[in-house]
Amino acid sequence: MGSPFGLLFHPWAFILVAVAIVHFIRRRPDAYWLWIILIGGGLGALVYIAVEVIPDAGLLRQSFKVFPRRRRIRDLEAMILDNPSAGNYEELGDLYLEEANFARARKCYDKAISSRTDSIDPFYRRALTEVEMGDFAAAVPDLERVLAADGTYDFHQAMGLLAHAYANIGHPDRAEPLFKEATKISTSSQTYYNYARFLASQQRNAEARQWAQQILEKKRNMPRYLKRRERPWFRKANGLLRSLPA
Repeated sequence: MGSPFGLLFHPWAFILVAVAIVHFIRRRPDAYWLWIILIGGGLGALVYIAVEVIPDAGLLRQSFKVFPRRRRIRDLEAMILDNPSAGNYEELGDLYLEEANFARARKCYDKAISSRTDSIDPFYRRALTEVEMGDFAAAVPDLERVLAADGTYDFHQAMGLLAHAYANIGHPDRAEPLFKEATKISTSSQTYYNYARFLASQQRNAEARQWAQQILEKKRNMPRYLKRRERPWFRKANGLLRSLPA
């Protein structure tokens, strides 16, 4: 096969480089990888694929669930015509939530919830859709109901979301105590980021910078697979830090 440096100019090198660059754009790993790909050519791309692309296969497996999930959505939509039960609507809402089809998921949870609903799960999931759609006023009573039943729901994520909702409807006095409590017991990057944004909105830039920096500092001790999952929050934290005055 010759020297591995033959990959620098081998015809396959262009394909390897193309694959590596597409993955880099989609996943946004550390910037130095782009230089390794561009300068190293096929050899650099091969190293990148071995270190970054192949381990990502675990995350990519999630995408293969799209097809059975969509088939189940079609089945449930047909079933609901004959059996519009709360359970069927709730399952359909969960599937639409996984698809990031928040408007449809919300409608399903609306139909799943009735005066007899005693489970807090559909209220929490409806709140997730309301937050994603920017309807924070509607999310507040759902999240308040969840926390009244279970203050630790979803590993304290519900508490952080309620604080975020309060902040977005102009109740900083309610938001801050909840953020402080949530960040004492949760290491969720989402909660940290929302708290940092809240502090920035209050012109408390030094504190906002500290919380955004805490998200980035978590990278040091994270296993590689968790770093991949947290990349969107690392990007958001970096973006917030750049937007804050020095």
